[in-house]
Amino acid sequence: MYQIRKIGIALVLLLAISCKPAPQQSVVQFQGYQVNKQVFVDSSLVRLIAPYGNQLKSTMGKVIGISERGLYKKQPESEIGNFMADAMKEMVEIKFGKKVDAAFVNYGGVRSYIAKGNVTVGQIFELMPFDNLVVLQEINGSVLQQFLDKTAIDGGWPSSGITMEIKDKKAVHIMIAGKPLDLHAKYLIANSDYVANGGSDCSMLKGIAQENRGYLLRDALLEYTVASTAKGKTIDSNIENRVVNAN
Repeated sequence: MYQIRKIGIALVLLLAISCKPAPQQSVVQFQGYQVNKQVFVDSSLVRLIAPYGNQLKSTMGKVIGISERGLYKKQPESEIGNFMADAMKEMVEIKFGKKVDAAFVNYGGVRSYIAKGNVTVGQIFELMPFDNLVVLQEINGSVLQQFLDKTAIDGGWPSSGITMEIKDKKAVHIMIAGKPLDLHAKYLIANSDYVANGGSDCSMLKGIAQENRGYLLRDALLEYTVASTAKGKTIDSNIENRVVNAN
């Protein structure tokens, strides 16, 4: 009886399946449009966005400084890197009201350069297009050694307040404020929140307490440029052997 019931159920399923209509092939039609100068321009939309475009051009084109030589990116040390790291360190000390031992800029985060001549707001945005925040971390000298070793593996990062040599992809002869790195001491360093949260393979910094005041690195660069110009300084930096390759 059980076997007959199984056969009956199978027949019902087979009939149900066979009674379903055959799937119909759907036809998809499309038409290509070529984008060229002959395409109709919505003049009302152009008028709507024009004021915003003009305002953006005016803001980004504002001249806030001048560079006599230009600042360019290279390793292990560069003029543009020194400018950015110095700007970070100086402006963070003002904003946070604390003395910072060293400041660092992720080499991969330096996205452009500053050509000789006028320095505009737009150029600073091109240099730092990301909304990275500057944060402070108090770390042990041993952790700082690990972090500097990571920068050495990368070929050197922009830094301020520190000097070091790169030997066999390790950071050696590290000096902070004219003194050798003490593995047992505490140091207050400035970094972007991206790096402090472990970005660029900096896991040694992840989990360490951060002081964050919502201050963008890009704003630090803008304010530093404006302040330097107000003091009669050009936006130029020199190679100072902050990071060198050991012979």
